[in-house]
Amino acid sequence: MSVRASIQGIDGPAPLADALGQAQYIADDGLATAAYLALALGKPLLLEGAPGVGKTEAAKALASVLGRELVRLQCFEGIDAATAMYEWNFPAQMLAIRQAGDEYVNLYEDKFLISRPILQALEAPQDRVLLIDEIDRADHEFEAFLLEFLSDFTVSIPERGTMRAGTPPVVVLTSNRTRELHEALRRRCIYHWIGYPDPALEAQIVTMRASTVMADTARRVVAAVNALRAEPLAKPPGVAETVEWAEAATLLNSQGTPWPAAFARAIGVVLKDQDDLDYIGGRMDAILSESAA
Repeated sequence: MSVRASIQGIDGPAPLADALGQAQYIADDGLATAAYLALALGKPLLLEGAPGVGKTEAAKALASVLGRELVRLQCFEGIDAATAMYEWNFPAQMLAIRQAGDEYVNLYEDKFLISRPILQALEAPQDRVLLIDEIDRADHEFEAFLLEFLSDFTVSIPERGTMRAGTPPVVVLTSNRTRELHEALRRRCIYHWIGYPDPALEAQIVTMRASTVMADTARRVVAAVNALRAEPLAKPPGVAETVEWAEAATLLNSQGTPWPAAFARAIGVVLKDQDDLDYIGGRMDAILSESAA
């Protein structure tokens, strides 16, 4: 077992699940086991699933459990290695040259180096968790760069040389599976698929994260959300939307809007696409009535 897992007093999946629960994240045995093995074996954790199932929140909760800062690298189409690693502060370098006059200026001191998420994680691997979010949005070239980085946890800076982490940082990657990731990248990681939680668990999540929401309201909103997810929507609601819808409806109800009208009036919290709203249309009343049964 690596020192990283034992230092935190985490000696198995069950203690990790308990610790995540204290950080307001409910992890099932599969996720707790995958996360524990990633920590214990010093391997990256790859979480895949539909948008909104809690992949990013899992990384945040893990950082909280470990008592570390979360460093987030948000991937996007066209992201390159420089964006992820570092850059030089060119304006500050030019200012230093003008102020120095004829004196020599070392343009590659630490004060001119702007660390990006990957370099930040290497600089303090014991204090940070690196989240590489939505890796599937990046192109294959960036994925190849990440594969090399995850192999030896080094960064090459031409002006400074190679920086290597003495201890592998804790790394979590997430993917919405909009495209298939390279098998070589998958082999580097401990993998876990996060699906939508079952209704009982999702209701528990709602009441845990939204203290103003009653258990019966949580049950009703979860039933309605599950009915919506069964429809061919462009953007099915995630767990975060379930929590927010319950909170919004509870707020409107406390101000005098009766049930189920409170849910209907707060529909923009759970459905965030005009085509989806048009598709559901007048069927929302029936969905809400069925969820109250």
